[in-house]
Formats: sequence, structure tokens, C-alpha cells
Amino acid sequence: MSTLRFGQHVIKASVVFLRTELSFALVNRKPVVPGHVLVCPVRPVERFRDLQPDEVADLFSVTQRVASLVERHFNATSLTISIQDGPEAGQTVKHVHVHVLPRKKGDFERNDNVYNELEKHDREDLDDPSKWRSEEEMAAEASLLRKQLE
Repeated sequence: MSTLRFGQHVIKASVVFLRTELSFALVNRKPVVPGHVLVCPVRPVERFRDLQPDEVADLFSVTQRVASLVERHFNATSLTISIQDGPEAGQTVKHVHVHVLPRKKGDFERNDNVYNELEKHDREDLDDPSKWRSEEEMAAEASLLRKQLE
């Protein structure tokens, strides 16, 4: 696996930290909080309703495993797990993906502000890659997470 499709993007293997036959998990180029990662089906499917039952089962099994990992690794006490399913829900990448965000007390002034940040986090800087993390930063984080899964 040298690359994977993530909607309109090509993802390098170096930013992927978990892969099954049907799903993969990658670090986020512009995380809302430290440890904000994504879990996606391998097959590029735009809407959740279009996933096959085995893809849904694997996606949520991988999400559960990833959630435990990032909560522990980032010393979180809670998680926000979210799917933005369609453009009006804030989806900017046309590929089903689950956001997993490790949460800590006081990380947002109002707890539900996390959803406002999720909605705008990619929209604001779509055409400005200078605000994204470097491939090296992303690969380093993915490597750390990958090692914890071994």
C-alpha cells in the first residue's frame, strides 16, 4: 500500500496508522484538537447509506479500536465521534469518514463548540495548504500510533 484514495485526495501510506481489508485510519492534516484522526472505508463511498453491511461493521469496529488508542495516547477523558454525512452536514471530502477526537475537560469554552470547529476546520483553508501540518509531522504521529497498535 503506497497510497489510498480519500475522496478527491490521494493519501500516502505514511499517514495511515491502521489498515484492515475494508477500512483505514489516518492522522488529520488540520486537527481540531491534538489527536483528531479519521477512519474511512477503503472503498471510496460518498454517503454512509451507500456502504455495504460488512463495510459498516468494519468501519465501526476499527473506529472503536482507534478511539481507545487515541484516548489513551493523548491522555483524554472522553471522545467526540462524528460523521458529517453530506455537504449540508459539513462534509468537505466526498468519502465517508468518521472523525475521532480525544477530549479533555475545558478543551472548548462550550462543549458543543467542537461541532462548529468540525464544520469549519477544512472549509476555511481548502485553498491554503500552508495552514496544514507537514507530511513529516503527520507521518511522525502516524508512526507513533502505529507502534502502539503492535
